[in-house]
Amino acid sequence: MLSSVLRAELRRHTLARSFTPRGFSVITSNFHKPGLLHNTTKSALATRNLGFFKVVAKAVKLPAYIGGTVAAGGSYIAYKVDQASTYTNDKLSAFKDFTSDVFNKTGDFFKSAGGGSESSGNSSGGPDGSDAAAVGATAAAVGLSADDDEEQLTLDDEDEDEDEEDEETLIDQSSEDTLDLSNDETADEMLNLTRQMIEIRNILTRVDSQSDTLKLPSIVVVGSQSSGKSSVLEAIVGQEFLPKGNNMVTRRPIELTLVNAPESASETAEFPALNMYNMTDFQTVQKTLFDLNMAVPASECISNDPIQITIRSPRVPDLSLVDLPGYIQVEADDQPAELKQKIRTLCNRYLEAPNIILAISSADVDLANSSALRAAKMADPRGERTVGVITKMDLVDPKIARRILLNRKYPLRMGYVGVITKAPNPTSKSTGLFSRRQVSGFQSYVAQQNFEFNYFKDNKDEFSGTSTGTRILKKKLMKVLEKSMSASLRPTHMAIRQELEETSYQFKVEFNDRPLTPQMYLANNIDLIKVATKELSRNFSRNELRSLLKNELDQKVLNLLAERYWNRPFTGNINELSLPSLEPALTELSQLSAVPEDSYWHKKLDLTQSSLTKLGIGRLSTSLVTGAMLTEINNLVDGTQLTNHTLARQAVEDAAKSVLKSKYYFTADQVENCIKPYKYEVELEDREWAASKESAVNLLREEMRQCDLAQSQLKKEIGGRKLPQVMKYLEKLSSQNKGEVDANEALGFSKALLEKGQEALFLRDRMKLLKMRYQFIKSSKKCQSKDNKYQCPEIFLDAVATKLTSTAILFLNVELLSDFYYNFPRKLDDEFFKNMSPEQLESFAKEDPKIKKHIELQERKDLLEEALSKMEGVLAIQNQKSDSKSNSKWW
Repeated sequence: MLSSVLRAELRRHTLARSFTPRGFSVITSNFHKPGLLHNTTKSALATRNLGFFKVVAKAVKLPAYIGGTVAAGGSYIAYKVDQASTYTNDKLSAFKDFTSDVFNKTGDFFKSAGGGSESSGNSSGGPDGSDAAAVGATAAAVGLSADDDEEQLTLDDEDEDEDEEDEETLIDQSSEDTLDLSNDETADEMLNLTRQMIEIRNILTRVDSQSDTLKLPSIVVVGSQSSGKSSVLEAIVGQEFLPKGNNMVTRRPIELTLVNAPESASETAEFPALNMYNMTDFQTVQKTLFDLNMAVPASECISNDPIQITIRSPRVPDLSLVDLPGYIQVEADDQPAELKQKIRTLCNRYLEAPNIILAISSADVDLANSSALRAAKMADPRGERTVGVITKMDLVDPKIARRILLNRKYPLRMGYVGVITKAPNPTSKSTGLFSRRQVSGFQSYVAQQNFEFNYFKDNKDEFSGTSTGTRILKKKLMKVLEKSMSASLRPTHMAIRQELEETSYQFKVEFNDRPLTPQMYLANNIDLIKVATKELSRNFSRNELRSLLKNELDQKVLNLLAERYWNRPFTGNINELSLPSLEPALTELSQLSAVPEDSYWHKKLDLTQSSLTKLGIGRLSTSLVTGAMLTEINNLVDGTQLTNHTLARQAVEDAAKSVLKSKYYFTADQVENCIKPYKYEVELEDREWAASKESAVNLLREEMRQCDLAQSQLKKEIGGRKLPQVMKYLEKLSSQNKGEVDANEALGFSKALLEKGQEALFLRDRMKLLKMRYQFIKSSKKCQSKDNKYQCPEIFLDAVATKLTSTAILFLNVELLSDFYYNFPRKLDDEFFKNMSPEQLESFAKEDPKIKKHIELQERKDLLEEALSKMEGVLAIQNQKSDSKSNSKWW
């Protein structure tokens, strides 16, 4: 009865021959022939397959569970045929081998049902055999028996279509005969949603890493120190990069972001917080991670501060993982007593929802003693967001390993995945995932993957119906993370929107919606300095420059007059006092009738003139102007917000020094060359002499005022009565020409007091001399003519200083100041905007607490807007996908 009904239906469907063992082999082999295309389109083939199996189900009237099996098998076969046009050759080969295995089971299936042929060999000989084989292939393709149905891993039974996709993702790897790592199918199934959500998660982490509301799920890896936790992560990445050591080396959470980069030639790592990018040497990466972990003091052993690392590779999926310190049972002698509890507290913080828990346990340890499962049970009592990973599968009997993976004794909703992350290497003492003594880099990854693949292939009967292998683990994590993030889309979207509204309101109230970034803050202040520099160029012109240089030369003139005309130097020995006295013949210069004609006064004035002109006016004047400009620039900085930034003030000063230094030596040489004629002879006009006479009178008047102030200061320090006593004693001592001081007479006069008294005598005599010279220059007819310059050296030297000043400022203004006013603003731009990194700019701006708050609020607002924009884009894509899926179901 069964055979006749099947034959009737098969005759009405010409495609039925394609599903005999021979016909199906023809279809699959044709896909392997290059350049040969099937003459039937993919969509038509899938539609006819579905129609055929619906007819079969109605005609046969099998029991409910057989009918369900047939329908599911038909959907599965149609799905695989639909994917055949896009899968690569190695996937088609694996599919062919899988269907061949299915047909081998067909005979046994119908024998158990009571309606099959005697042997599988007869099924291909005639029409009856073909009919039975076709139906048997449909049922066996799903691989469901009463026992196997309980052993199949279900990812999510809330949506039937998603369950079918998950089961497809978790096809037993042992069905493949070869392992091709050059075209890892993990990369073919990259989930765009996961990548976009990881980008959003990174943005939200920058907004507030401690926020519970702005939180997207990550995969948190937990396990004991000996469970193979690090090896699992390294197997997923394909590189050995995690720190290793006998003592506890993972002391900080490692937040690992994997980014699939198909265009990349090799794996690269980066530490964003350390500004380390494009690292291709993973030994350096491992050392960096080791150093960052070892930076935690041994007295603390654990730190909550995470290490952020991103790895880009064409062979990794888009995942967000967190590696945590391994659980311990007993603290060592050199570890703090509370270490065990600190590890649990740190891990519990990361195990909170919505994070996915990847609980690592070793196959050779009873799951009842698994620290990872115990922690996962506390954080996730129902086991809805926990994935169990069993490592070291090759260390136990395959049957025992199978029972662990069947998910019965300690059930997890997402099930278990068995992996082997370390190929046996008896000759090596390495405890890492890969052995550097034999292979390294990608070759070591291939060696580990091959060993794992061959082990599960050799024991495929024992591991049938279970999830095994690192590649399956990658796929599972991708699916799990995608579903978790998909479930977090709308709650996170609402949380971001609410946070953005609150931040925008606060920004409006406190800062009136005035945008501010570190670049803007710095640019505003630099612009203020530029404007002030332009104003300085108008104020600090020739007149100010002349006054500055003339005052300096006036002081040089006074020093030369004192040295050549006014006094004798001190001996410095109090026991050999020689009080300063007037030049014996200087009084002759003040006599109206005296006309010094001898060469003594001529020579004295010529030497004094030469000393003035050969002071090094070029460098003196250039240094003077340079120092004055630096002082003015510092004053300008004080008028801006940069006054609160020590580094910024130093940077502005360095920029000014750099510009001034570039023209310093050239300007000094030019000034020196221009005043060279004055070193030999100085010609004066009557008007110049008259102006210098007035200037000399003012100079002497100012000098007298200074002497009077100094005398008054000494009286305050010593006393109005004590000072005359000391001065009288010193005068008496000088007049007697004693060789030593009488101790009795000097009773009560200390050495410091005697020195002060000597200074008072000097100021008294200097005041007398200045008054005499002041009266002479101001009132004498002799000083009205330039011909009497030898009697009026004060006027002549002032005239020389005036000529030196006028000549020097011409080149100082043209060669030094003009260049400075032009190049200094440009140097500021280079110093702050070209030589400073964005991190330095941000650090600089945030030195001011008010500016820091403004910038951080602005940055928070910008990041939330960016995250919201990306989130709305993801939601739009998801809505389109859902609408398209609903329409396809309806049709």
